[in-house]
Amino acid sequence: MKTLKWILIVGVIVAGAITILLNNKARSDEKARRGQEVEKAISVAVAKVSKGKITKELSMVGTIVANNDVAIVSETDGRVRSVAAKVGDYKPEGSVLVQVDDELKLASFKSAEVAYEKAKKDYERYQALMKDGAISDNQLEQARQAFQSAEAQYIVARRQYEDTKIKTPISGVVTARNVDVGAYLGKGALVGNVVDISRLKVKVNVAEQDVFRLKVGDEVEVRTDVYPGVVFKGKIETISAKGDEAHTYPVEIAIPNSKEHPLKAGMFGHVTFTTIGQREALLIPREALIGSVKNPKVFVADGEVARLREIVVGSEAEQYLEVLNGLNEGEMVITSGQNNLKDGYQVSFNQ
Repeated sequence: MKTLKWILIVGVIVAGAITILLNNKARSDEKARRGQEVEKAISVAVAKVSKGKITKELSMVGTIVANNDVAIVSETDGRVRSVAAKVGDYKPEGSVLVQVDDELKLASFKSAEVAYEKAKKDYERYQALMKDGAISDNQLEQARQAFQSAEAQYIVARRQYEDTKIKTPISGVVTARNVDVGAYLGKGALVGNVVDISRLKVKVNVAEQDVFRLKVGDEVEVRTDVYPGVVFKGKIETISAKGDEAHTYPVEIAIPNSKEHPLKAGMFGHVTFTTIGQREALLIPREALIGSVKNPKVFVADGEVARLREIVVGSEAEQYLEVLNGLNEGEMVITSGQNNLKDGYQVSFNQ
């Protein structure tokens, strides 16, 4: 009897324990079910993927440089006798900037000139004699060689004499003068610098995704901090076919220098490329983007299910982003509530 009694008592205890465990499991399952229902019913806002006009206006800062910038170098050696230029002077092409002592060069030139004139007359006389048969072919050849040798010496002497007058090869403003009277110059010595700023160039480096939208001859607007509100009209003159290590391409814009608002080389120019213009693009709100522009993703509402999708973005247009790949027109992207979403979650829509 006692054994049976103990068996009954143990059975009751076990049955009670099982009942409690089953109730706990039911409650746990109910909580999990309710959690899933909450998880599947995340409230979100959506926006339609649509086409729209995007205006691409590329602006950047460049450096204004002279149309022509020439370093004046001495091609002779000798003592400086006179200097005919100072910084800021305007000099026409061919003007003498520095005169080097030319006494010996002039003597050599005159001597070579006399020898050249004599050899020339001798050769002409021998040619006449050859027609009359008075001299041999060998004598005529010797006269011809003597004439050519004298002519070469004359050309060298004339050039050496002319080099004593150091001239500017372009019309422009003297920006540097490196010599004074009495100084000794050697060949290759830097004498000064002359720049032509009647026309100017603005140099900018354009990123690879934008450079292919540009072409030579496109009109460009240039502004400066010196003249607020003044717009200088320019045109693209060159576009480099080779980029640098940063994958940017040098572009040069030509602009005329204004007499009313004169510019100087070395100034900053704010360049606006206006010819890229408007184009139609697939657009989404900026707030739909998840992650960075380098690795862009969005949630797309597929019915009442959120689907994570990778996309490719292009230009930015105020509060919108251009979509190049990954979305179709008419699809709905989720613009708020994404922080609580995972791929496959159910969503409900804000009214």
